[in-house]
Amino acid sequence: MEDLIDKLRTFSKDRDWDQFHSPKNLIMALSSEVGELSDIFQWMSEEQSKLNNIDPKSYELAKEELADIFLYLLRLSDKLGIDLREESEKKLKLNGEKYPVNLSKGNSVKYNRRDE
Repeated sequence: MEDLIDKLRTFSKDRDWDQFHSPKNLIMALSSEVGELSDIFQWMSEEQSKLNNIDPKSYELAKEELADIFLYLLRLSDKLGIDLREESEKKLKLNGEKYPVNLSKGNSVKYNRRDE
């Protein structure tokens, strides 16, 4: 992961783009990329959106948008000094506590809405 972050730093530095990569701007760009990914899937049925059913062109576009999203996430986390791998491990552990298997298996009720 660190190698990819270094490549992103170099890519931005070589183009003098670091001046534009404030957290705010990166979040806006990230949001736009998520919108572009959503656009690919917007009018698909549930079945059409699954791996074995998605058409090849949409699949290729989805790969590109996911890569854009991933790169923006890495760039943003780098700018904020956040270790995404470490924070993801923490979040996965926290989610395990919020959603224990015995209460969560087979249902999508959010942890704070179980009693409703």
